[in-house]
Order: sequence, then structure tokens, then C-alpha cells
Amino acid sequence: MSYTSKAYTTIKRNIMENNYPPGHQALEQELATELGMSRTPVREALIRLEREGLVELVSRRGMRVIPLSPRDMKEIYEVLTGLETLALSLMDGKVPTTVDMDPLEKSLDQMETAMTHDDLDACAEADARFHLTLLSLCNNRRLVNMAATLSDQAHRARMMTLRLRPRPHQSNIEHRQVLEALKQGQWETARHLHHQHRTRTAETLLNILEYYRLSQL
Repeated sequence: MSYTSKAYTTIKRNIMENNYPPGHQALEQELATELGMSRTPVREALIRLEREGLVELVSRRGMRVIPLSPRDMKEIYEVLTGLETLALSLMDGKVPTTVDMDPLEKSLDQMETAMTHDDLDACAEADARFHLTLLSLCNNRRLVNMAATLSDQAHRARMMTLRLRPRPHQSNIEHRQVLEALKQGQWETARHLHHQHRTRTAETLLNILEYYRLSQL
């Protein structure tokens, strides 16, 4: 792994796990010292993270982690729902194979196991894998990359509210319904179910932000 890749991966993980919380600022040199490398790969990593909407570069101050408002989250989920629905439309008519379906099934099994052990972090990771795996089946690299970028932007907010939300039993039921529709080649049903699922989960999150008056994440 190159120094730039290492810097990108480490800084991004710290953002996603809220080790660098919303609004957190750090100088390039501070990050470079923390990572044990020169400023050049750190700067290149920060430019990439800025393109992904996770940080903004601040003159003479390095980087700042971009906070997300409830309006930001609403917009992200609207676009993400549209992209995932489009991905399912692009798969219309495709005969799903075991190779296609097994990773989805595995993610849902892992989600259920995590819920059994009350491991909400592992549950959220399995949930994210299900959605990204589903997207990958459309074989449209640009669509997948756009959706993955939005998902990364929303991830921090999902993790910050993870323990404020109901246990995701309903989400897994809805995931199973989508998976069964896909297995049977019922693409219109799968699209409808998935759109309903995304709409419900977005409303749940936005209601929590409003109830707890969380103005930024």
C-alpha cells in the first residue's frame, strides 16, 4: 500500500468512526506526524477526501471534517434512494445466479447474528455491505461509485444515531423481502420494496434528528 493510500484509508476511517468528529480541524503536519509520514501523501489523501465530500481543505489550517445537517441527510437519502432504485432497474430482466445472491444472503445472516449478540456496530456494517453489494450487481461502475460516496457521507450520521434508533429487526425483514423478489426475478416488486425500505429508514433517521434537536452530525 502506498503512503497516499495509507493516509487516505486511516484518515477516512477516523472520520467514519467519529474519531475525527464533525467540525474537527487538523493541520497537514499534525496528520503527517500522527501517521509517521511526510506531508505530501497526506495532502494527496485530503484532496481525495475533499472530492468525496468528507472534508474541506482550509488555507493554512489543513482540513476540517464537514458536518452534516438534517437537510443534508434528507438530500443524501433522496439521491441514494434514487440511485439504488435505478440500479435495480438496470438489472431488470437479468436472471440472478447463486453467485449474485450468496453475498446478499451472507450479509443478512451476519446482520441477524449481530442483532442476536446486540452488536449494533457489526449490524450496521452488515447492513451497509448488503446495500453496496446490491448496487454492484447493476454493473455500472459510475453509479456504484456515486452511491458509495453518498453512503460514506451518511455513514457517520448513521453511526452517531445508531443507539437512538429501534433495533433494526424491521430492516432485515424488508431486506429479506427484497432478496426473495430478486431470486424470483420479480424486479418491479424488488424496486418497490426497496424504495419503501429506504424511505422508511430515512424518515426514521430524520425524525430522530428532529426529536433530539441534532443540528449537525
